[in-house]
Amino acid sequence: MSPAAKSSLRALGSIELQTRRELIHARLRQAISAGDLAPGTHLAEVDLSEALGVSRGTLREALRQLQQEGLLVPDARGRLSVRVVSEREVEEIFAVRHALESLALELICAREDRAAVVAQVRAQLESLREAEGDFTAQLDADLAFHERVCELSGNATLLHSWRSVSGLARAAITAAGPQTALHNMAYQRHAPIADYLQAGDAAGGREFLRTHMHDAARRIEQRMRQRAEPATR
Repeated sequence: MSPAAKSSLRALGSIELQTRRELIHARLRQAISAGDLAPGTHLAEVDLSEALGVSRGTLREALRQLQQEGLLVPDARGRLSVRVVSEREVEEIFAVRHALESLALELICAREDRAAVVAQVRAQLESLREAEGDFTAQLDADLAFHERVCELSGNATLLHSWRSVSGLARAAITAAGPQTALHNMAYQRHAPIADYLQAGDAAGGREFLRTHMHDAARRIEQRMRQRAEPATR
């Protein structure tokens, strides 16, 4: 076999490995989002690799990505568990999101091509309507919508910052359970964002986002307290 052919085969193997890692990452993230892997659950590498039918090396890559997203945390011995989000963290996460997304709205409102950008925002918004009733699909659609707004701001640093807290946001939303999360992620709660952008009303959009984020955080915190009550009695 020629060196060129061998090189091609090695490249194909790398693609397969990358795809497998991404599939594992997606499957575990979905399990965490759906609550199948509850907060505090310890993820044993041996058991997971056997259950998923993959090598521990490939699994570690997927787990490392989930850790970078904030969905997994290590203990003192380096063992990974599903993140347990505190009420204070919920408060901080949504405050940071408000700051970032308010800036994104301001930047979009200042764009000369705002009409075309708003059309893209509305198209992304439709994914929330289509996903309603399916918790994991709606969670993905909700985060994708907010990420798209940040992306359309044209500020790469803003987008990078938002993505750095998106995993924590996912963990916080999941902590409240499906009923609370589905209310927070409803289409009608997000539609006004596109309306403020279309009107070029950055100040109104910022205040709407403040209420939007505050109400979402309050519902999550309330539900977290309710779920913790039986354990404290």
